[in-house]
Amino acid sequence: MRNDYHNPDPEKLVAMFERMLVIRETEEYLGAQFRAGELPAGVHLYIGQEASGVGICAHLGDEDWITSTHRGHGHFLAKGGDPYAMIAEIHAKSDGICGGFGGTMHVADVSRGILGANGIVGGGLGIATGAAFAAKLEGNGKVAVCFFGDGAANQGTFMEAMNVASLWKLPLLLVCEHNGWSEFTRSEVATSGRIIDRASPFNIPGFEADGNDVADVWRVSGRALESVRSGEGPALLVTYTYRTRGHVEAEVNFLSQPYRSEEEVASWVAKDPIERGAALLAQGGIAEEEISAIRARVKASIAEMAKRARSAADPDPARVRSMMFSAAEA
Repeated sequence: MRNDYHNPDPEKLVAMFERMLVIRETEEYLGAQFRAGELPAGVHLYIGQEASGVGICAHLGDEDWITSTHRGHGHFLAKGGDPYAMIAEIHAKSDGICGGFGGTMHVADVSRGILGANGIVGGGLGIATGAAFAAKLEGNGKVAVCFFGDGAANQGTFMEAMNVASLWKLPLLLVCEHNGWSEFTRSEVATSGRIIDRASPFNIPGFEADGNDVADVWRVSGRALESVRSGEGPALLVTYTYRTRGHVEAEVNFLSQPYRSEEEVASWVAKDPIERGAALLAQGGIAEEEISAIRARVKASIAEMAKRARSAADPDPARVRSMMFSAAEA
């Protein structure tokens, strides 16, 4: 019998709200560190899109796979990745999730099913399709979820992934986080038609969700994932959201003019997923004092992790070869 996924219970809402706060506090910290010149590379922040990743990953276990995008910090944390290990990685410290050798674009934790971010636009589509194929061969009930953005929907690999996944009935959920921009190009300038309509020719069901409403994402992705797990094949989910920060924090250094109006950004800030999540908690009977306590607890926790990460040891340069080559080749 199918689950109707009407509404998440209060306990689930609290957990998702807290996870969104973990992402927000971590990303705000990393943005400030970049601007202060304390990071070795630019960062692509997930601020404004937290509800999308959290609402979907709330249905996943460590055994399920995800692949990510330039905004991989958010997906890593939404899937349950360790914030300390991620912060240390971005600071290029030995305590990092990849030993300080991967950096901001490659945060991954295979033990939690996090196959990592990818600097190639649409690079995760083929990887997730392969993971879904492995899951089908093993028959273990796992699913693979691929997060990608508007720009990646125009890559040929998107069509290839849908074609193969549909033909082979793979347990793959394709999630387009539609934030209205492909780097610095407005989506309607580069994209013909609606991305959700591309599912139908491949006999794939399409789902749409308000990507800034964590409860709506949870409800819709629950139905989509139920379909995928049933053996019926892949599904496409489009979450409509917005990155309230730029494509990359470094863009202020090389763009002579802003490409988005202040009014556009402000209109989306007014639909902030964190504040909408807090409103949902209040509607569910959670006291304002408890909501404030959650905010304070998360803020203090991330600040403590960040302090530890900054003082962690640097990676041992002698590990470079072993990090890049197999033991037989080292």
